[in-house]
Amino acid sequence: MTAALPTGHTFRRPAKDDAEAIFELVAARNVAAIGSADFTLDDMADELSEPGFDLDRDGWLVFSGETLTGYGTVFGQGDHHLLDIDLYSPDPAVIDWLLAEILVRAKELGREHGHTEVSLDLGVYRTDTAKRELLAGNDFAPGTTYHRMRIDHTGPVAAPEVPEGAVLRRGAPDEETRRAAHAVFTETFTGQFGFTPRSYEEWFAARDAQSTFDWSQLSLLELDGEVVGFIESNDQFVEDENCNYVGRLGVLKEARGRGLAKFLLRDAFAVDAAAGRAGTILHVDTNNPTPALGLYLSVGMEAVLVIDVWRRTLPTA
Repeated sequence: MTAALPTGHTFRRPAKDDAEAIFELVAARNVAAIGSADFTLDDMADELSEPGFDLDRDGWLVFSGETLTGYGTVFGQGDHHLLDIDLYSPDPAVIDWLLAEILVRAKELGREHGHTEVSLDLGVYRTDTAKRELLAGNDFAPGTTYHRMRIDHTGPVAAPEVPEGAVLRRGAPDEETRRAAHAVFTETFTGQFGFTPRSYEEWFAARDAQSTFDWSQLSLLELDGEVVGFIESNDQFVEDENCNYVGRLGVLKEARGRGLAKFLLRDAFAVDAAAGRAGTILHVDTNNPTPALGLYLSVGMEAVLVIDVWRRTLPTA
């Protein structure tokens, strides 16, 4: 049995036309937690248009009269063994109802994909005490911690020399290049916390639908004619902070130790500074099996925000 919707409240499924109202709700909750919206209307529109997100089953809007007072989602990728969830409301009773609904739908998704259990992940600002307490009281536990890293560009940044024997290929205008990037992306991130392998088709569709990304923002690094590394950026932080965002960066295990990841980062800094960006931002899992945090610190980036990912394992029966 799920929790009861608070008296005087109603719910319906979200639609793409709800992006502005949901953005205002989410931005207000973020401001309360960290002092800034940390979100844009484009981000919200992209979320509602994400390939694989079923608006009719995987999202909830709660209203008090005509006022939107709650928003919740559950979203799966690949085999759907790992599900990302989110929920926002200033009303604890609405939060409880949303979480109960999300758990029911998560079980359904797990069963639909043949799983006896699923893992649920939710990212929470370290300063959001109320949400952390909610999760701790509902069988979630801290899974890992991400630091948002940033470096500011106050003037021109010198472009680094391409490492000896390496070739940098900017942009991914054709399917062959994109498939090579997908293969390296999958190999470098498999086994890391929160990563779910996706087919090339699913990976392509997700990026192609993103309003803040185009294929010119994906670069590959080759050694001896083989793709061994990649860097993928987007404009997620351009509107609110005039910063480039490095969404993914990876180098195959056999090619590590040659400074390739550091080169890709420094090259991104030079490109960003030349484009007039105020800085470059990325997120790093501090429990990453590779020494990623040390890499980012070594090139002058600093941690500016802490986000904990809370996880719950949920039987689907």
